[in-house]
Amino acid sequence: MTGDESRFVNGPFAGRKLAEAWPQMSVDWRGTLAQRESMFPLLVKFLFAEDKPSVQVHPDDAYAAKHEAAAGGRGKTEMWYIHRARPGAGVQAGLKPDVTPEKFKRAIVDGTAEACLEHIPLHEGDAVFVPAGTAHTIGAGLVICEIQETSDLTYRVYDYNRRDAKGNMRPLHIQKALDVMRFGRQSGGKLDPVQVKSGNVTKTYFVACRYFATERWDFTERVATTVCSHHFDLVVFLEGNGSIRWGSDSAEYGPAQVWMIPAALGAYQMVPDARTSLLRTFVPGDLSQYVRRLEDQGVSKADWSRIIFR
Repeated sequence: MTGDESRFVNGPFAGRKLAEAWPQMSVDWRGTLAQRESMFPLLVKFLFAEDKPSVQVHPDDAYAAKHEAAAGGRGKTEMWYIHRARPGAGVQAGLKPDVTPEKFKRAIVDGTAEACLEHIPLHEGDAVFVPAGTAHTIGAGLVICEIQETSDLTYRVYDYNRRDAKGNMRPLHIQKALDVMRFGRQSGGKLDPVQVKSGNVTKTYFVACRYFATERWDFTERVATTVCSHHFDLVVFLEGNGSIRWGSDSAEYGPAQVWMIPAALGAYQMVPDARTSLLRTFVPGDLSQYVRRLEDQGVSKADWSRIIFR
């Protein structure tokens, strides 16, 4: 939804690819936190999982900068919001406590690498945090909204011995994967979100890290809000339709749309014609400011500490 080839539908960049428009965006659009000389910072995509991808892991920024400069030099921390889930669907993310590098190497050879991962059953509305270094794979029967650093760096360690139409197996990246894989204590997994009723909107706070913060908003009545001048927002409409209104202008929204809200827009409103559910995601910058915002909404430290990943 926000890849290099994605095109703006309306606004001053209508018809242009994101990769073309981003380097020309003023601070009024991108905010003070994002640098237009680098890649667009957030990649939003929808995954329709009917076949398992490989067992894989992503490097962090430090490793990517040192070893993958030609591929952009950026690591990959991501999260998955579960938009739809068939009964029994789930993912596997993070290694079990007793898995050592030696045990994992043997499992790759034996074809049992998947058994080394923690299984996480999932339902609609759940979310999973997958920081760089977390071994993972996705099961069938899921529609996922994935929010991540803009990076394609993936190290495959096991691919179920699948072959393409020409009989070739996809390449594996076992040594690189072992270099970056997190063993021992895991920091990702299924999230335990914080939910707050704020005026006409119910806000569910899933996660905040240096790369992104993500919330779900649910509402049936007009919502007045303000974008922060330090960053743009991405608003991912999951369900519902209505209009976004700012100043004397307005535009219609609907499901499966991603809106880029400019940092300098200021106050705007969302006026629903039907019950609306959306994801709001952005690069938060200083996480202490995000914490203060949560505290202003009455969220205790015991609650906010479970969704903040420094």
